[in-house]
Amino acid sequence: MVNTKPELSTARRKLIKIMGASGLGMSGLIPVTQTASAQTVLDANVSIVIAGSGLAGLAAAHRLRKQLPNAKITIIDAKKEHNYQPGYTLLATGIWHSTQSVRDRNERLMPPGVDWVQEAVASFEPELNQVQTVSGKKFDYDYLIVATGLILKYDEIEGMDPSLIGQNGVGSVYHSPDAAANTWRAIDAFRQKGGRAVMTLAPTFMKCAGAPLKMTFMVADWLNESGVKNNSQVDFFAPSTSIFSVKTVNDLVLKRWEALPVSTKVHFHRQLTGVDPSAKTAYFTDQDGAVHKEDYDFLHVVPPMYAPDAVRQSSLVVADGVQKGWLDVDKGTLQHTRYPNVFGLGDVNGTPRGKTAATVKKSAPIMVHNLLQQMQGKPADQIFDGYTSCPMLIRRGSAWLVEFNYAGELTPTMPLIDPLKDSYLAWFLEDELLKPAYMAVLKGKA
Repeated sequence: MVNTKPELSTARRKLIKIMGASGLGMSGLIPVTQTASAQTVLDANVSIVIAGSGLAGLAAAHRLRKQLPNAKITIIDAKKEHNYQPGYTLLATGIWHSTQSVRDRNERLMPPGVDWVQEAVASFEPELNQVQTVSGKKFDYDYLIVATGLILKYDEIEGMDPSLIGQNGVGSVYHSPDAAANTWRAIDAFRQKGGRAVMTLAPTFMKCAGAPLKMTFMVADWLNESGVKNNSQVDFFAPSTSIFSVKTVNDLVLKRWEALPVSTKVHFHRQLTGVDPSAKTAYFTDQDGAVHKEDYDFLHVVPPMYAPDAVRQSSLVVADGVQKGWLDVDKGTLQHTRYPNVFGLGDVNGTPRGKTAATVKKSAPIMVHNLLQQMQGKPADQIFDGYTSCPMLIRRGSAWLVEFNYAGELTPTMPLIDPLKDSYLAWFLEDELLKPAYMAVLKGKA
């Protein structure tokens, strides 16, 4: 993998000096859950299937490989490229400049001694302890970890296709490294003249729910810095009555948007349902079913997001309620509520919050511990509190490091950073240090 950030080691040394002088050390940057089972090595000849090879799947595989040397561990996923998705917003806002900074090869990241089936899962049969791939191959398991992530449904927005990203003022940070880079090209062209930016929010649960907010802050920042603020405006359209699930953060973001040098307004009960890129027009549907036409010069599209079809069409999901269609796990133990030999990790879980890499950082060791407990006939006795974090980019060189739990309570881990105050240090963490932390989590080291 090409190193596009050669200054990284110097930057890390600077922060270590700052943190060392404060007595904080690195404990706040990379919280590590130390458990008894983290050192337990079981002589168990069992078969474990992991569906998914993103951060969650690989983090679980690395940990289990170390702790179960005799187990047969199989990862099933057709994806050959691994993407550092937290870097997409940095690409899309012109902070990072190369897609290589978020690209790697899954082959290089696989733990030794793990079988990798390079196919997608077609179906789950938990009653039979079996997973089937798209080619019809069947894999039996003693234990299953569902870590498939989620899917983006751009096709639920009429007229929208990922191939449009970067054209006619259309951007979307979520789709891929190339789409993120193309989004920056659209923003870069837009900021030269200014105009109207239309920012959106999905009507579903989302991965990195703070990304649309970061994009809004950064678009406004670029308009201001480019000297076109007086002939520009930013309009944010939200499907419900809030823009972020943590009320403290929601209220502060709304207050900050009101004070931005570029006119920024929020419109509630507006869901993006259609796009006409050639006319630079977006269509929003309100709670009464009425459709509203909005012209734009730049449009940021956030698609609806769901669990993958193979998960949604199985008996593994929540049957009704707010979490309908997502993996039915206990939010604390991450063990399936009906199939005790099935566990979930990452974006696919039907939990109140936490579709971020930071969630995996804290939940992976807990989930692995509880799986080992189940193998030994013991109860799952470690509880995940829903920890996640959102480095909220405010403007270039400044961010908030917002950390919170299931209850929506702020849970800061770094005494040097006030989670709701502008901070260069929070920006520095996002720009320079979170990727090394991510890789440590992926390899089961943090």
